[in-house]
Amino acid sequence: MEASYDVIVVGGGIAGFSAALYAARQKLKTLVIAKDIGGQLNMTTLVENYPAIFKISGPELVSRVHQQAEHFGAEVIFDEVVDIKKDGNVFLVRTYGGDEYSALSVILAFGKTPKELGVPGEARFKNKGVSYCTICDAPFFKGQDVALVSWGDLAREPATILSSTANKFYWIFPGERPIYDDEFMSSIMNVGKAVLVPNSEVVEIKGGTKVEAVVVKNRKSGELQELKVSAIFIEIGYVTKTDFVKHLVDLNERGEIIADWEGKTKTPGLFAAGDVIQYPYKQAVIAAAQGVAAALSATAYVMRMKGKTVHSLTDWRAEKLR
Repeated sequence: MEASYDVIVVGGGIAGFSAALYAARQKLKTLVIAKDIGGQLNMTTLVENYPAIFKISGPELVSRVHQQAEHFGAEVIFDEVVDIKKDGNVFLVRTYGGDEYSALSVILAFGKTPKELGVPGEARFKNKGVSYCTICDAPFFKGQDVALVSWGDLAREPATILSSTANKFYWIFPGERPIYDDEFMSSIMNVGKAVLVPNSEVVEIKGGTKVEAVVVKNRKSGELQELKVSAIFIEIGYVTKTDFVKHLVDLNERGEIIADWEGKTKTPGLFAAGDVIQYPYKQAVIAAAQGVAAALSATAYVMRMKGKTVHSLTDWRAEKLR
């Protein structure tokens, strides 16, 4: 079987896009499959300890690396990987959307996966109005009525984005207030797009071929109301979801992938980096470095698979692979 790509990177955080940047710069045909852009850095409003950058938001940091990776030729699609198999020397990667991609090498850099609500209709309408990445998908629903389920610092960015893109957004949250920051809330409410739905939770997502409404339950009164929306943005944190690769890797007691310092797992050609691996220090700069290490290891592996010699992977010089 012939592979469509040299390397597929699973994950759109700092580790994933750092890996994609280096792989693409080494002239590997590179595909990134990501459920969102930013991963856990979407929860970080201010990064002050990333070398050479005095202050930056988490989303902006990842966005810059994302742009670099695409500049060097990496392709990016937004979907969720649900299965990976190895057929001979080729990896087959299947997504929730039903698409299948093949590659000589795979880099697992999906960190922790966005949490889901676990309500009826959520799985059915993924990529059909159910989104876990406001920054990725809000432009597709510009000028429409949508819903946002988020609170705390996680809600800052999506609320800001929807205030500029949506006609109106129902902001659904379980407490009395979504964010205990008077200045921020005043700035959002003054725009006039947000409709607060406090003490509430989504219990169902409804529609035909796409999202048409969400059913919301008041946690105090038990009252149900149906809100007509064309999309629901769910940003409530992240969890580790590695079950779909447990047949290819070793996991520790926390479900993290065991990889060595080169990013290698127990399966040849399968590498891992970032918060999804067992390394104890979960920092953006470390995840980026691990992504780079995995990409360079993947490059050497792919070159060997193609019968070529790797003379050097010192990326700061334009070393050629032959």
